[in-house]
Amino acid sequence: MADASIQGVRMPKWGLSMTQGKVVEWLVPEGTSVTLETDVAEIESEKITGPLQAPASGVLRRYVAAPGDNLPVGSLLGVIADIEVTDEAIEDFVQQAATIQIVDDNEIETVAPESVLLGDRKIRYLQHGTGQPAVVLIHGFGGNLNNWMFNHEPLADDKAVYAVELPGHGQSSKDVGDGSLASLVQTVHDWLDAVGIEQAHLVGHSLGGAIAVNLAHRESARVRSCTLIASVGLGAEIDAEFIEGVVQASRRKQLKPHLEKLFADPGQATRQLVDDLLKFKRLDGVQQALQAIAKQMIRQGRQANDLREQFQQLTLPTQVLWGQEDRIIPVSHAKELSPTTTVEVFPNCGHMVHMEAATEVNRAIQRFYDTL
Repeated sequence: MADASIQGVRMPKWGLSMTQGKVVEWLVPEGTSVTLETDVAEIESEKITGPLQAPASGVLRRYVAAPGDNLPVGSLLGVIADIEVTDEAIEDFVQQAATIQIVDDNEIETVAPESVLLGDRKIRYLQHGTGQPAVVLIHGFGGNLNNWMFNHEPLADDKAVYAVELPGHGQSSKDVGDGSLASLVQTVHDWLDAVGIEQAHLVGHSLGGAIAVNLAHRESARVRSCTLIASVGLGAEIDAEFIEGVVQASRRKQLKPHLEKLFADPGQATRQLVDDLLKFKRLDGVQQALQAIAKQMIRQGRQANDLREQFQQLTLPTQVLWGQEDRIIPVSHAKELSPTTTVEVFPNCGHMVHMEAATEVNRAIQRFYDTL
């Protein structure tokens, strides 16, 4: 019979395709008291490196995996237990875990993406958790569900959290119409109707932030709050070469320098991350979709959509999160907003701040919700 006072720290499943990961380092020593918010280890997947939080409160009694170990998803990495638990009980737990072979991915990933049809267009999404009002995560240009791999499940403790893939992205249909912001907003609006989400907190990254602002302005009774992460639409400046590079690059050597701009640490733009985007861009309809959206985003090297007036008119709670080292959209856009807006800037982070400082961003979002 399992001892509830002993909990395993296991290799996480970040993203839909992750099958194994590497322990980069342990972030706390053995014998340290930890909580659910403690980052206990740094894990490297094929796409990105990120912190692993403790699955339970207690004492990190034992490392099972060592730095440098490559292990399948679900493998035991360490043991958290009450101080009263004997070393013999922990050893029995470790030995028992060693005899369990994970043969079915469903044992680890208990939720799978779903899709709905909006007319003849398929929109894919992923839901974690239950409870209302829901949280809706909207990714940026060139993104997909995996952009929220460090945020989705942690935010779903007490509410349903949905990540939606915009048309032209991921496995959603590639028909983006004219690619305009209005068209994308209408798609998210129709998707909310199709899924049955009546009230929502919106969390938008980059282009997704512009969608969130526009939708909140249009549907003020439906949207409970807006969290904007390095959002488009709050200023004129943008690295237009990045957008053009993502659209036009057809080889790894061309694409990699542009993806490196997304992170404060360029090393986060892994070979797998680059290869996955190149593979995606070769799908039928993707190139045309990205071109159509890019054409509507950029005018003469600057942002085409100025949503500052719409943003200032919002009467619902808003917060803005940004990476201090953002090379795509300058952090100064976060500092020119209404004094009633909660603004938090994260040091040593770039445009993908919700991945680079996932734990801190998740806490900021949760604190924001706690005040509502």
